[in-house]
Amino acid sequence: MSDGIEYELTRVRLSDGWETTVYLVRHPLATTSPRVIWFPEPQRLDHWCAAHGHPEAIVAGFFMRDPYRPLGEVRIDGAAIDHEPVPSRWAAKRACVHIDGGIRIAAREDLDDDAAGDLLQAGPLLVSGGRSVVDGDDREGFSAGSEQFDSDITIERHPRCALGIGATELLAVCCDGRRSGVDGGLTLGELARLLISFGAEEAINLDGGGSATLVHRKHLLNRPYSHQDQPAPESRPVVTALVFG
Repeated sequence: MSDGIEYELTRVRLSDGWETTVYLVRHPLATTSPRVIWFPEPQRLDHWCAAHGHPEAIVAGFFMRDPYRPLGEVRIDGAAIDHEPVPSRWAAKRACVHIDGGIRIAAREDLDDDAAGDLLQAGPLLVSGGRSVVDGDDREGFSAGSEQFDSDITIERHPRCALGIGATELLAVCCDGRRSGVDGGLTLGELARLLISFGAEEAINLDGGGSATLVHRKHLLNRPYSHQDQPAPESRPVVTALVFG
């Protein structure tokens, strides 16, 4: 289409013979204006996009339940949103998406304390300088701090979402998983290598699992599964998203 946004659907065969479905939306970097959206009341992202006229979006950061709030720092137009903080020993290391004119993926310690624009902590960092940085060091504390999550997101294959930045594109990526014999999901290392093959020079992991949601032209692309082989999968209400304008 004339907006330059391109969608690709891929079946990926993994090293042990498993396969998974991967969805990729390429957004031209020069003409795309991403922003962080925060939902005070959790929303099913595909339904929200259809209702509010936002055709392109992906789930963003992690969140806590009861009460629902972002897990990690979120800023909208420079204003801090109430959130569940990352434990202090890892907070500075956790990767962020920062949008202020341009878009950047960086550790929180590499950004201003009172960062202007939009900021969202997610992670871990997947790709830096065109190379995978998934090496098992747990430098961002996702494994050691896994009590803040449903499980240790650094191990095994799961449905995943990620944002990549290439030379000329923003890459919104999602994979299916939790479907026996159909979709195995991806490990973080597999996700990083896949992003590099798509052209990512920098990339960050976003929320995944049952929250994995990628919307293209107001339609949900992926099949979110909160549990293995559940019937009739549908999107889960989430707390933050990245919207591509």
